[in-house]
Amino acid sequence: MRYKGSEERKFSTLGRRLKKVMVEKGLTVSAAESLTGGTIASMIAQIPGSSAYFKGSVTSYAVSVKEEVLGVDVNVGGVVSESTAQQMAMGVARLLKSDCAVATTGIAGPGGAEPGKPVGTVCIAAICKDQCVSSTYHFKGSREAVILQSADAALDLLLTLLQQIE
Repeated sequence: MRYKGSEERKFSTLGRRLKKVMVEKGLTVSAAESLTGGTIASMIAQIPGSSAYFKGSVTSYAVSVKEEVLGVDVNVGGVVSESTAQQMAMGVARLLKSDCAVATTGIAGPGGAEPGKPVGTVCIAAICKDQCVSSTYHFKGSREAVILQSADAALDLLLTLLQQIE
């Protein structure tokens, strides 16, 4: 049944690129999402055939989930840090037994800013096998804009890492 005003979402270009690389390399991927709240998982899962390489995701919005489920020590750098993003990626890869993982943590707004970490501060990490990359971004716009920019940046960072994997 179609609901009034609903439209089919266009498949993400990044999601399609990820599928191509994951299938070619025979790898699996998972996601650990805080501020993106499942957006990355949705971008991956909307691609037909994604079940061949996408293991799943953990939406670790609460600090307790980061710590208890993913094994993150937020005392190293704080909740919004590259260290936390890296630990989240490692934790979800271990938990879901995936070859690769991507993780996001940050401040989508409109509130939540901390000293030195304004709204729009996002830390993203991607891991694959024994390699890890991470970066801190400062996105502008509404809460939704920050979340969408973060999800795009996360898939882009993962794709950049995958180019280095043989």
